Amino acid sequence: MDSQSVEAGDYKAHVFSSSAELLEKLHEKWSSVKKKPFPAMYSSVYGGIILDPAMMVLPIDDHMVHRGHGVFDTACLLDGHLYELDVHLDRFLRSAAQAKVSSPFPKSILRSILVQMTAASRCKKGTIRYWLSAGPGDFLLSPTGCPTSAFYAVVIDDDFSQRKEGVKVITSTIPIKPPQFATVKNVNYLPNVLAQMEAEEKGAAASIWVDEEGYVAEGPNVNVAFINHNKDLILPFFDKILSGCTAKRLLQLAPKLVEQGRLKSVKTSNLTVEEAKGSAEMMFVGSTLPILPIIAWDGQPVGDGKVGELTMALSDLLWDDMVAGPETQRFHVPYYEE
Repeated sequence: MDSQSVEAGDYKAHVFSSSAELLEKLHEKWSSVKKKPFPAMYSSVYGGIILDPAMMVLPIDDHMVHRGHGVFDTACLLDGHLYELDVHLDRFLRSAAQAKVSSPFPKSILRSILVQMTAASRCKKGTIRYWLSAGPGDFLLSPTGCPTSAFYAVVIDDDFSQRKEGVKVITSTIPIKPPQFATVKNVNYLPNVLAQMEAEEKGAAASIWVDEEGYVAEGPNVNVAFINHNKDLILPFFDKILSGCTAKRLLQLAPKLVEQGRLKSVKTSNLTVEEAKGSAEMMFVGSTLPILPIIAWDGQPVGDGKVGELTMALSDLLWDDMVAGPETQRFHVPYYEE
């Protein structure tokens, strides 16, 4: 029967009589799934690593769940190596400090947990994502009723690859986050979600935020970069937007193209929308992309409307760094079977 045709008086919510019955119901969802999309999770509430996807849950009274009081970050997993794990962890703890969320563990233990969780998952490609929350306790606004903060993490099995096809973007009409919140990687992503939905409704891959001064800011969960006709690589300043780890790594690697005479310079700067739309090439920069070429903005072609040669050269630089970069960038996970 169509649920919409059921009268309220006719609907009876099931009451689970035991935890065993509830567990059986939770496992129903995963019984027909051949490959687990989330092969491992860590929860400080449980105090360990979870391999059963049916049990990868959070307490509803967690302050992050009902008040959005938490931060998160991520790291790319490629060929059994965690890319820029320490850089992301450092930003994670900076975000936590700004959000006034204390960590139940020092950085060294957080790092060890993430490595052990990844090893237990046996996943070699995807991402790991992790959260610090004010923790469970009650449903009030203040976290004073939360006895201890909580740390959660999950391995996401994802077969991503280098992006070589161009996409279209739009200018978002959703208000941009103020710098205090935009510069902290927190779980309050409603503006990001609405900006992404707006883009998809208009047939675009994503949207671009413009700040109150008319300068280009960022995408809904990625940084944006431009190459002008003078062959300068330009990324917006990070003072009002999230400081992207991959974007900063791009700024470290791109001077190689300057040395080769392919780029003239690499810099961060304010860019007006008019200047940005007049660029020769445009791209998103993010962890699993690592570069996504942009070929049209608000229905107008960027440059010649094709994926740029320099955009792909930058993509190759980042992808090579992810695949075969220095050990300082790539941490080899000691999987248990090894």
